Amino acid sequence: MKFSPRDANAFFARPDANVAGVLIYGEDTMRVALKRQELIANIVGPEGEAEMRLTRIPGGDLRGDPAALFDAVKSVGFFPGPRAVLVEEATVGLTKAFGEVLKDWRPGDAQVVATAGSLKKTSSLRKLFEAAPNAGAAALFNDPMGRSEIESELKRAGIADVSRDAMGALEALARGLTPGDFRQTLEKVALYKLDDPEPLSPEEVEINAPASIEAEMDEIFHVLAEGRTADIAPVMARLEAQGVAPVTLLIMGARHFRTLFAIASAHGGPAQGIQRLRPPIFGPRRDRMLRQAQSWTVSRLEDALSLLMETDLTLRSAGQKAPALALVERAFVRLAYMARR
Repeated sequence: MKFSPRDANAFFARPDANVAGVLIYGEDTMRVALKRQELIANIVGPEGEAEMRLTRIPGGDLRGDPAALFDAVKSVGFFPGPRAVLVEEATVGLTKAFGEVLKDWRPGDAQVVATAGSLKKTSSLRKLFEAAPNAGAAALFNDPMGRSEIESELKRAGIADVSRDAMGALEALARGLTPGDFRQTLEKVALYKLDDPEPLSPEEVEINAPASIEAEMDEIFHVLAEGRTADIAPVMARLEAQGVAPVTLLIMGARHFRTLFAIASAHGGPAQGIQRLRPPIFGPRRDRMLRQAQSWTVSRLEDALSLLMETDLTLRSAGQKAPALALVERAFVRLAYMARR
């Protein structure tokens, strides 16, 4: 069978003992590894590996001895309980070996979990698991984690009480992190909330979120929108040290000020504008953006966007000889002074 993302997540959480084998594949090796880890843990239980009910076979080893897979699936363990055989880095060259195992599989045999990288629709390995009546294939895409995946990770981390705004902040965070980084962040949040009965708040999500270049870029635009001219140079120095391109700063700056323009120019005023933003903004950043939009007039925001556009065109012109970062910093100083009018 071919698992949809929703069906795959449900299966990983509650594996069906009558399914002989599952193929998990995708470009994101970390996401594949995390899902494989979750599935195996739910098949054999927390003591499965210690009780030798899990057999690991590298795909490369099977190419020289394909019968080893059949033997591992049929072998009887010393300890009672469900068993699993993990084959990592499976390739189309092992399709025949997997086919023989799936065809002869019986209840009580070890369940097979195979992982692979990206597989085309024409892949014989993928076709085998999708067509077999007692097996399934789950494709993991590089999309951000959805709500159901986030809820599953929260449960795994032991975080039960999450406010609505905090969930929104987690969804926004998941869009910018790899699954592995997101899981580590939740573990950090769980430690932070240990013995704290209060619901998780968006402020606590932000406190525990990993620092990034994006966060530094956000900070420079907050500095500009709030007219903090003295803070421009140190933040710009950090961004330069991180290798951020001047054009990138202009593009991200235009996005920030377009958001402020959308908030400030909304019918009903900034308070209504912040509510209508899509995607929405949560937590302290939401309050900060609202204050910035309230301190700028619509006409000054139009001037700010024009300045950013003119600077971008200057950078891209063929005759430009001045240092690019110096031009951007000069434009940013002018923006900060606009905020102080």
